[in-house]
Order: sequence, then C-alpha cells, then structure tokens
Amino acid sequence: MKKNDILIIHGTDYKEMTRKLLEKAGLADMIGRKDAKVAMKPNLVTSNPPSAGATTHTELLAGTIEYLREHGFENICIMEGSWVGCGTSSAFKIAGYDRLCEKYHVPFIDLQKDTYRKYDAAGMKLAVCDQAMAVDFMINMPVLKGHCQTTVTCALKNNKGVIPNSEKRRFHTMGLHDPIAHLNTVVRNDFILVDNICGDLDFEEGGNPVVMNRILGLCDPVLCDAYVCESMGHEVDDVPYIRIAEKLGVGSADTSKANLIQLNAPEEGAGAKFKMTGRVKELAAFTQPDDACSACYGSLIHALSRLKEAGMLRKGKTPIAIGQGWQGKEGTIGVGRCTSCFAKNLGGCPPTAAKMLAFLEENW
Repeated sequence: MKKNDILIIHGTDYKEMTRKLLEKAGLADMIGRKDAKVAMKPNLVTSNPPSAGATTHTELLAGTIEYLREHGFENICIMEGSWVGCGTSSAFKIAGYDRLCEKYHVPFIDLQKDTYRKYDAAGMKLAVCDQAMAVDFMINMPVLKGHCQTTVTCALKNNKGVIPNSEKRRFHTMGLHDPIAHLNTVVRNDFILVDNICGDLDFEEGGNPVVMNRILGLCDPVLCDAYVCESMGHEVDDVPYIRIAEKLGVGSADTSKANLIQLNAPEEGAGAKFKMTGRVKELAAFTQPDDACSACYGSLIHALSRLKEAGMLRKGKTPIAIGQGWQGKEGTIGVGRCTSCFAKNLGGCPPTAAKMLAFLEENW
C-alpha cells in the first residue's frame, strides 16, 4: 500500500469488511516480524455505544484480531485512554470491549493508568504514555466525526488517547491545534483504520449519528484528516492542526494526489438502519431519497449541515433527490450518479460532501 492510497469499503458486515480491507492493504507485510508487538488504538472518548456515533465499533477490532492471527501475529493488545471526564473502564464496558477482549483473549491497556515521559515533539515538549511508545506497530482506529472545538476529529486527534490526563488538560490550555500536530511527530501512525460507519454529525460525544457504512484504510494521518474534511463538507483550512502537521512533515494534505481505491460499490453499503436523531431528521426533511445508499445519503446530510450553519436552509426549497430509485427519471435537482437525468445534477458515486456543498450553494 502506498502513502497516498485511500482504501474504501462499503457494507454492513463490519467485521468481514475489515478483514477484506486489511488483506487488500497488505497489513501483514507492513508489520513484518511475527513477534512484533501490535497495538490497536480505538476511540473510546465517552461511555456511549458505537451506534451513538462517538466510539469505534467492536467489529473493526474483531476483524483486525482475526486477520492478524490468521497471519501469525499473536502479540496483540488494545490500548486507549479516554478523555478526562470519562473513566476508560466505563467506556470500555459500555462499548462492548470487555466481551471482545474475553472472546479473543486480547489484553486491554488502560493508558489513563500508565506511566509516561516527555519527548521532544518537533520543538515542543510533550508527555506520552510509556506503553504506547513501546509497541512495534500501531493501528490507529479513529471514528470519522465532528468536534465542537476542532470542527472534525479523526486520525491526528485520536492520538490524544496515548497521552496522560494531565497532558490532555494542558493541550486545551495550549489551544489544541498546535499540540495535536506536534504530538503526531513522535507517536506511531503505522496504519489507520477509520470507522466511518455512523460518526456523529458535529459532536465528539455522539448523539447525531450519520450512517455512512464505510471503513477507510490509510497510511498517512494528514491525508486521512484532509479527506475527512471533504467527506464532511469542510475545507482543510477549517482545521488548523492539519496544515500544521503537514508543515511539520507528518504527511500530505493534498487530496488531489490521493489514490482512491473503492473495494466495492457504494450501493452494497445500504441496508443497516440506525435511528435518526432530531437534528438529522431536520436536515433529512430537505431531501427526497429513493433507495439511497448510505455513503451518498450521509454525504448529503453533512452538506446540508454546513448549509444550515451558513443560514441557507429555509422551508419551501425543492427537496434534493438522491438514490437509485431516481435512475432514468427526470426532476428538478438531484445529487449522485443516479439523478443524472435531472435538470440540475451533481455526478459522482458518491460525490463528497464538499462537492455537494459547492453544488447546492450555486444551484439550489
């Protein structure tokens, strides 16, 4: 797998999707030594089930463990340190990680209880947990979601979980963006497996999940977060730590040079039903879906959220058509390849939320 590759798989069998994506990525070859200490770093930011849109689905870890064991890797662990306001053990149980660890006999390391020392992170002294720095290969497993302070959160910010609570508090006094970027110059980002199943619309604690039914695989955390911005209808410059990390040499934010590798068709991702919250229902009222796949519909919800923030949503607008049921039919305005016969249409399968946003600002 190359540094500029972005693997994307759609579906509802999340464990099997994970296995297929890791096989395509050639993760075993990337790790190398069979005795390597491999750690999985999920997002357990709060005590909510993954369906709320804040925490990493257990199926991603189960698929990763099974893949690793099939390829001869046994020195596997899960590690995380929840945010200051939540005990890791509580989030661990509510998200179902206790049952996962018992089933697969994989240890869980609570980094809130770990020792730590300071490192020179490109000119900034930062404390990092000892056990996180001792692994040979780190699989960063963030949730693609919004954040009330940093706009989005994914690979780069997920590494806040490998620092002690005292350092997390200090990060906030430092404005978050600079220390997040500098932290990623010293912590491991060997592979990034992104949970894009139902991340929250704009809040890191969950509550407004947007079903996308996708999993992403990357090697570059900066490219990952830049792509996340496009997926949610934001500009990369809306999230300062991405550009700062790029300047520090962590990776590239140039998505125009990214190689998108779709492992299956987006429509194969349709099917899973999550209860929509009031916020998402409000946005969905401006759409006219007909057999819409999750990836395309989720991108539209993100674009509509950006329009709402800009004060551009109002009653009486023509609903935006989306979905396979519109193929071959005519209409006023639609997004996605399936509405290609409409008077106004944005192609793509699916188009990103950023492209949808630009299209709707001009044509709706």
